[in-house]
Amino acid sequence: MDSAVLSQELHFREPIQRGEVHVWTASLETSRERLLRYSALLSAQETARASRYAFKRDREHFIACRGILRELLGSYLSVSGRSIEIAGAALQKPALAQPPASMDLRFNLSHSHGFAILAFSVGHELGVDVEQIRDDIEDEEIAGRYFSDAERAELAKLKGTDRKRGFFLCWTRKEAYVKARGDGLKIPLDSFSVTLTPNALVQLFSEDSDQWSVHSLEVSAGFAAALVVEGTPARISVGAYLPG
Repeated sequence: MDSAVLSQELHFREPIQRGEVHVWTASLETSRERLLRYSALLSAQETARASRYAFKRDREHFIACRGILRELLGSYLSVSGRSIEIAGAALQKPALAQPPASMDLRFNLSHSHGFAILAFSVGHELGVDVEQIRDDIEDEEIAGRYFSDAERAELAKLKGTDRKRGFFLCWTRKEAYVKARGDGLKIPLDSFSVTLTPNALVQLFSEDSDQWSVHSLEVSAGFAAALVVEGTPARISVGAYLPG
């Protein structure tokens, strides 16, 4: 699989064409004024989900992420972000409940430790995942439970910082694939394999690997991120979301 990404600066309200993927990065640390604006965009269901977070910071990050999603969806669809109905419960893949006939817009999002990525395409399923690379993770235990034999063998060949980064590259690629498929927990994580060596060709080995392309995203220092797209996109454009 070709993992090359043609990256360019995105601008808010830039139209998206079929065959393209737009990836937005965003900080979820925001002002009180901006947070109130995001809160006003959320649906009743999203507001209820936000209220269930025990910690204030987690609650605010969820509100910011969903608010940014709605602002971007509203921009692409030329409607108010508040008016958009998003289907999908907490563990289901989000989607437009009533996609307009004029644009078959698909999207996915992920956030970790105050940093978010949001991806959009027209007519092609996709999934994204981002994780902060950190040391408070039992990577040996997680790899033993969820990685395939091939992934564990590849990980064992890595040393030092490459090993830590390889673990998170593997995890984000696997999560992005599962999210793109939309099957959630129905797909055993050890039933397919991805390559994980840093700076090497990104590959997927699964029963349907010919249907998907896998891409690493260099989005921010200290984070690993991956994008999985149905088919091979003509262009992947990456930009930072800067609220006006």
